[in-house]
Amino acid sequence: MESAMRVAGFCWLAIFVLWAILGFAVKQTVGSRSDVRARIAVWGVMLAWLILFSDGMRRGVLGERFLPMDPAIAYVGLAITIIGLGFAVWARLVIGRNWGGLITVQQDHKLMRTGPYGIVRHPIYSGFMLATLGTALIVGQVGGLISVALIVISWGYKSRLEETLMVEQFGAEYEDYRRHVKALIPGVW
Repeated sequence: MESAMRVAGFCWLAIFVLWAILGFAVKQTVGSRSDVRARIAVWGVMLAWLILFSDGMRRGVLGERFLPMDPAIAYVGLAITIIGLGFAVWARLVIGRNWGGLITVQQDHKLMRTGPYGIVRHPIYSGFMLATLGTALIVGQVGGLISVALIVISWGYKSRLEETLMVEQFGAEYEDYRRHVKALIPGVW
């Protein structure tokens, strides 16, 4: 179980470093909804990951086990983590320089509808949600479940804020996209 968590931790760290590097290669922002509401969503994500990755945050009820300590469960969680992170990276590479850390429209922004964006409208969020679930399975504690709930709530909220900007930017094209592709979970939500 410790080895699964070490590998998952390394994968998450590599993704955070990649995100930081890719963040330097974005287009100029021309529209934004990055107000306090968007920042609240980001803070929710940060709190979720703090609980997930910090043993010190998982004390008391948050440290209670909801799964037995079982290597098979840990390695299933690791596989889910890697799949989720891979999906998020794929989406980040496809959106390329159109990506923005908060809720933004970049100069000459293109609406992506291919690759992971043909599966869900917010595949980076979906990938990180899946990876958080996988890591929560490795951890096996209530704090991991709280992290998953915070991630789902935060990115569900942020995706709704983002949708209003996308409709303003792309109009009927985005409305058509919304009719055909779910936001976060294929065929469901």
